[in-house]
Amino acid sequence: MIERLEDILKRYNEINQLLMDPEINSNITKLKNLSKEQSGLEPIVTLYNEYKKIVSSISDLKALTHESDPEMVELAKMELEELKPRVPEIEEELKILLIPKDPNDDKNVIVEIRGAAGGSEANIFAGDLFRMYTKYAELKNWKIEVSNAEDGSAGGFSQIEFSVSGDSVYALLKYESGAHRVQRVPLTESQGRVHTSTATVLVIPEAEDIEVEMDMADVRIDTYRSSGSGGQSVNTTDSAVRVTHEPTGLIVTCQDGKSQHENKASALKILRARLYDRIQQERADQLGEERRSKIGTGDRSEKIRTYNYPQNRVTDHRIGFSIQQLDRVMEGKLEPIIDALIGEETKRKLEGRD
Repeated sequence: MIERLEDILKRYNEINQLLMDPEINSNITKLKNLSKEQSGLEPIVTLYNEYKKIVSSISDLKALTHESDPEMVELAKMELEELKPRVPEIEEELKILLIPKDPNDDKNVIVEIRGAAGGSEANIFAGDLFRMYTKYAELKNWKIEVSNAEDGSAGGFSQIEFSVSGDSVYALLKYESGAHRVQRVPLTESQGRVHTSTATVLVIPEAEDIEVEMDMADVRIDTYRSSGSGGQSVNTTDSAVRVTHEPTGLIVTCQDGKSQHENKASALKILRARLYDRIQQERADQLGEERRSKIGTGDRSEKIRTYNYPQNRVTDHRIGFSIQQLDRVMEGKLEPIIDALIGEETKRKLEGRD
C-alpha cells in the first residue's frame, strides 16, 4: 500500500509542476484533464501526508521515552497514547480511498422514469418519483432539464426523461436504476384498500464524443408537432424531434425544448448516452464480469425498493435496509438510503480484495 501511495504522491507533484507550465495552461483540454486528475488525488495525498507526519512523530516520541528526564519521558508517553490509535484509523481510511473509482462517477446523467404495473396509479407514482429526485437535486445544487414528458391521464407521467448535471451526479444516482414499488391507497380506491404499483427508473451516464463513435449516417431524424405542456411552440411548429439509431433500433424522442434545434441536441445527447451504456454492458458481458461489489444489476426489471405509505417506511431490498421516514424521503431526503448503499458497496469492494 505504501508503494502505491508513494506513486500517487509522485504523480500529484508531477501534475502540480505541469499545471505551472504555460503550454499546458494554453491547452484547455489538457488543463481540464490534469486539474480533474489532481482533484481526484488530493484527498489521498492530504491523508497520506498526515499519516507520514504521525508515523514520524511516533518515531521521535519513542526516542524521547529513553531520555533521562522523567518529566519529558512522561509527556512523550502521553502523546504516544494519543497518536497511536490514529495510525490504524488512517490506514483504513486510505484503503477506502484507494478503492478504484467508477470512471463514470463524476459524470452527469440521463434519467428515465416510466409508470409500469398499476395503470394510472403507477403513472402518478412515476410523477412522485420525479418530484423526489427534483427535490434531491435542489438539495445537492444540481440542475435538472426535462427533455421529454408524456403526461398520465390521471396525473403523473407515463414516461419522463430528464438530464441531471452537477457534482458527482452518477456516483449518487447510479443506485436508482430498477423497479420502484409503492404500497398505498390510491385516490381512486373507494374501499380504502392498499394497492401495489410500480414505476421503473433508468439512470445512465452521459457520454462524451470521444467515448462513442456515432456515425450520423446511421441516425434518422424525424420532426413532428409537440404535444402536452410546453411553451408557445407547442402544436404550432414541428419542434419535437425523434432520432432513430438504425443499426441498434434505439429511439429517442424530445419535445420539451423551446426549439427544434434544442430538442435535436438533447435527443442526440441521450442517444449517445444510451449507446455508451450499451457498449459498457456488452463489454462487461464479454469479459464475464460479475463484480461481487456491485449493488444490484441496474436492470430496469430488478425490484430494488418499496415505498410503504401506511407504515411510512422505505425498504431497499438489495441491502435489506429500511427507514421509517418515507415522508422525508419523498421530499428529497435520500441521503440515509444512498449513504447505506455506498457503505455496503465499499464494504464489498474491500472484502473482494481478500
